[in-house]
Amino acid sequence: MSLTAAEKKNNRWNIRVREAPLKRPEGYFAGKLIMDAGLRGFRIGGAQVSEKHCGFVINVGNASSADVREVIDEVRERVKQQFGVTLEPEVVFLGEF
Repeated sequence: MSLTAAEKKNNRWNIRVREAPLKRPEGYFAGKLIMDAGLRGFRIGGAQVSEKHCGFVINVGNASSADVREVIDEVRERVKQQFGVTLEPEVVFLGEF
């Protein structure tokens, strides 16, 4: 699907879906922690950590909600392992994945 004119005007990254799914932990920036953990561009299925801003998960092609959830879970786990910082979800997960 192509973006409408209004979507293009308001979408500086020219992508269909993006989401900042993790809260900024006090004293840190989630995107920087994710980048420093080596997760820039990390992808599962159609969901990917943005290469432009690591705090966003983007749909690069037919991402399922399970793909997005798996990316978020993996990001949280790796950041916790490497830096001891727990990233909390900004979004509410409904249903089963």
